[in-house]
Amino acid sequence: MQLKEKNSPFNQEQAEQLNRVLPTLTETQRIWLSGYLAVPLNGAGIEGPPQTSEAGGTAAANPTREVTILYGSHTGNCESLSEEFAGKLKEQQFNVTVSSMDDFKPKALKKVEDLLILTSTHGDGDPPDNALSFYDFLHSKRAPELDGVRFSVLALGDSSYEFFCQTGKEFDQRLEELGAERIADRVDCDLDFEEPAEEWFQAVAEELDTGQNQTGDVPQVAPGLNQTSETVYSRSNPFNAEILENINLNGRGSNKETRHLELDLEGSGIQYKPGDSLGIFPENDPSLVDQLIQLMDWNPEETVTINKQGEIRALREALTSHFEITSLTKPLLEKAAALTSNEALKELVDPENSQELKAYTEGRDLLDLLQDFGPWDASVHDFIAILRKIPVRLYSIASSPEANPDEVHLTIGAVRYDAHGRPRSGVCSVQCAERSEPGDKLPVFVQRNQNFKLPENEETPVIMIGAGTGVAPYRAFLEEREENEASGDTWLFFGDQHFVTDFLYQTEWQRWLKEGVLTKMDVAFSRDTDEKVYVQHRMHEHSKELYEWLQSGAHLYVCGDEQYMAKDVQETLLTILKEEGKMNDEQAEQYLADMRQAKRYQRDVY
Repeated sequence: MQLKEKNSPFNQEQAEQLNRVLPTLTETQRIWLSGYLAVPLNGAGIEGPPQTSEAGGTAAANPTREVTILYGSHTGNCESLSEEFAGKLKEQQFNVTVSSMDDFKPKALKKVEDLLILTSTHGDGDPPDNALSFYDFLHSKRAPELDGVRFSVLALGDSSYEFFCQTGKEFDQRLEELGAERIADRVDCDLDFEEPAEEWFQAVAEELDTGQNQTGDVPQVAPGLNQTSETVYSRSNPFNAEILENINLNGRGSNKETRHLELDLEGSGIQYKPGDSLGIFPENDPSLVDQLIQLMDWNPEETVTINKQGEIRALREALTSHFEITSLTKPLLEKAAALTSNEALKELVDPENSQELKAYTEGRDLLDLLQDFGPWDASVHDFIAILRKIPVRLYSIASSPEANPDEVHLTIGAVRYDAHGRPRSGVCSVQCAERSEPGDKLPVFVQRNQNFKLPENEETPVIMIGAGTGVAPYRAFLEEREENEASGDTWLFFGDQHFVTDFLYQTEWQRWLKEGVLTKMDVAFSRDTDEKVYVQHRMHEHSKELYEWLQSGAHLYVCGDEQYMAKDVQETLLTILKEEGKMNDEQAEQYLADMRQAKRYQRDVY
C-alpha cells in the first residue's frame, strides 16, 4: 500500500520518503525497525535497538568485541576511509576506536581485540610519516605476542611504483608473525581505491558480525530515514566550482608556468582549513584521446561500460573523463600482453625482465603501448576493461577561509616535457593552464590533512620550508595567522630558479614582512648564481638561529618534492642538530622522531 496524506498521519514529504524507503527493506530490517519504533521515544537509558532472532523475537545481546582502527595516512585518504568505516560500524552497534598510528600507544596493542589497519605507502616503500613510530615498534623485539588479536589490513598505493602497497604488505606479514588471526585477507588498492576498499570493509564487517548478532545479518540503519535535503559534497560527490581567476605567477622569460587559481565555493557548504588539500577530477587532453581512437580505428560514439555498476558512456567521453591513458603500470602491461600476439610484449612482462619493464614504462603512455606492440587481437571493450580510473589530483590549498570566505585558492605548476620523441604534459596541471578559463567549472572536493596543521597555540614559532609550488600552504598559513592576529614568530625559507621571474607571491611576502605577520624570510634562487643554491643551503647558513628556534619549541613544516628537496632538507636538519646540538647520529635521529611524534615536524611532500 502506498502511503498518502489521506490514509496516514504523515505529511506529503514524509509519505514520499517512506514510500521510497519501505520497499527496499529486507525482512530483517523490517523486524528491526518495528522493534525500534515500539520503544517509547522518551525511554531513558536505551543504548541501542533490541536484537532480534530469526523468528522475530527479542534476543539477548552478545558481548561486543572492541574494534580498533589504526591508520597511516599521507594525503588523508586512509584517515577519511577510517572515519567512514568507523561510522558504519558504530551504526551497526560495534564499539569502535579510531586513531592515527602515531597517536596510538603501541604497548596497548596486546589489549586490542579486533584490529583494522589502513595504510598508504610512501616514497620508496616507506611508511607514511604518521605511521613510522608504530611501524618501528611492531617490527622491533618489543612487539608483544598477539594471540587472541584478530586483524585485517587495507593497503593503498600506486601500481606504477615498484614497491606497490609495501607498507600494508609488511604490516600484514608482521601481525601474522606475532600470532594474530586474520579476519579477512589484505586488499591492495590502486589509485582508484574506492570500490576495492568498500569490498574489503564489507568482508571485514561480515566476519566481525559473526557471533555478535544471532541473526547473522549485519544490522543496518534504514536508508533515507535521516536524510536531509541539504547536499553534502565529497570525493564521491564533487562540487563543480567556478573558476574566478586563473593567473600565471611567473614573469616573462621564465621556463616555468605556475598558475594561481581562485575557485568559487559559494553555496557548497564546503569547509577547509589551512594545510588541507583540494582534489580535482581532471580530464585527459582531447587531442591525445583522438589520436588513440584514430590509431585503433575505434568508433568514438560506441558505448562502453565504465564501472562495476554497469554505467555506460560513449567511448570518447569515457577516455576523456574516466580512464587513465597517460601513464603505464606493470599490471596494465601484464593484462595487455594477453590481448596481442606480439612476443616482444610477452617477453617484456616476464618477471626476469623487471628492470627493462620499469625502463619502458618511464615517460610513456597508452598511445606508445598501442603503437609499439600491435597487432592487437581484442575489441575496444577488452581494452577498456584493463584501464584504471583517472587518479584524482590533490593540491595544497593556498588560502585561508578566514581571509577568503566562499573561495579556495590553488598554486599549480604546469608540467611539460619531451620523452621518447613526443611532447608530454601533466593531465590536470595543463588542463588548468591551457583549457580552463574564468567561468569554467572544475569538479572538486576537500581532502583533510591532519598531518599538516598550524599549532593550536598561536604564540608558537613556526618555520616553513618550501620550493616552487611547495610554498602554497604557507600562503594559507600566513593569511590565517594575519586574520587571527597570531603573535608567534614565523620564518619562511623559499626556493625557486630565478629571482626576477619565479618569486611566487613576492609582493604578499614583502607586505607580511613589513607588517610583522612574517618575521623572517630567506630565499634561494638556484639559477641566479654559478653555484646552485637551494633552501637547505640557506638553512645551514642560519643553523645556529634555526637550532635556537627548534629549542624554543618551534614547529617546522616542509612542503614540496620528496625525492630531492625534502630529503636534502631532512639531511640538513640532522646536520644542524649534530653541529649545533652536539648530538651523535642516533641522538639527532631521535630528536627529529620526537618532534614528529609531538607533531612539531610535519611534511606535505609528493
